[in-house]
Amino acid sequence: MSGAPANEMEVEEGSGSSSKSVMASSGTVGSVSVSLHPLVIMNISEHWTRIRAQEGVAQQVIGALIGKQKGRNIEIMNSFELVFNIFGGDIVIDREYYNTKEEQFKQVFSEMDFLGWYTTGGSPDDSDIKIHKQICEINESPVFLKLNPQARHAEQLPIAMYESVIDLVVGEATMLFVELHYTLATEEAERIGVDHVARMSSNDSGESSLVAEHLTAQHSAIKMLHSRVKLVLEYVKAVQAGKLPVNHEILREAYSLSHRLPVLQSDRFTTDFYNQCNDVGLMTYLGTITKGCNDINQFVTRFNTLYDRLGVSRRTRGLFF
Repeated sequence: MSGAPANEMEVEEGSGSSSKSVMASSGTVGSVSVSLHPLVIMNISEHWTRIRAQEGVAQQVIGALIGKQKGRNIEIMNSFELVFNIFGGDIVIDREYYNTKEEQFKQVFSEMDFLGWYTTGGSPDDSDIKIHKQICEINESPVFLKLNPQARHAEQLPIAMYESVIDLVVGEATMLFVELHYTLATEEAERIGVDHVARMSSNDSGESSLVAEHLTAQHSAIKMLHSRVKLVLEYVKAVQAGKLPVNHEILREAYSLSHRLPVLQSDRFTTDFYNQCNDVGLMTYLGTITKGCNDINQFVTRFNTLYDRLGVSRRTRGLFF
């Protein structure tokens, strides 16, 4: 489970009593432009909802944001959860867990980098500053996303993006947040998923998205075709067994239908079918080879590390003996 254990102090949502003290002046402008994918929003919402269902109460959740950065343009494409503990009222990120998750994501999404972190609640407060300073040890200029799951307005998404700046407050260098403007960037798969979720959430009677409607229509057509073919086959078997009288008109129509599928009996269909089977088998073998190469690479890396350590220990003993 991500987050603090149940026996530790729970973090209340929206405790932003000192939100004004952590925000920079209104004249400060963000230095980067952010493109946010809907997958990140759905991940954060699912994370918060799952923890609330497991614990029975709303709790703050924390996670990492990953994506691509080109100059001043940041594209946040995915996210993963982070584990944290609470010591003396302060949240401490589990760096070992983060390192493990980052290594796993790098194996799948090698082109993505760690860009920042997310949490839930109201306006930013001093606790967010403390967490942000821990994230700065991983990325010197991370972005910060905050989702308010308790928001009731539907005019815009209850999401705010921030970056940090260092400013002088009462003669002391202080980290402050600057709000960033963001845009939504979607891909085809994300648009289909968002449409599916939106239609299901707005209709309590059942699934009604375009994907569900298309699959339901295909399922009904295949089911009807199967029932009709089964009926014709049973009739032919009954006539052959002498259970039903011979009707030449029906038999001619059944014979005509059976000869309307010349594609399945042609050499071209057989060739294309086996080519497709070979392509699928080749992709499976490539995946197996890739996994084997990755395992061998990890083995060689660990062997070299162990060998280097043994070599250093031998050289060290040679200096003293």
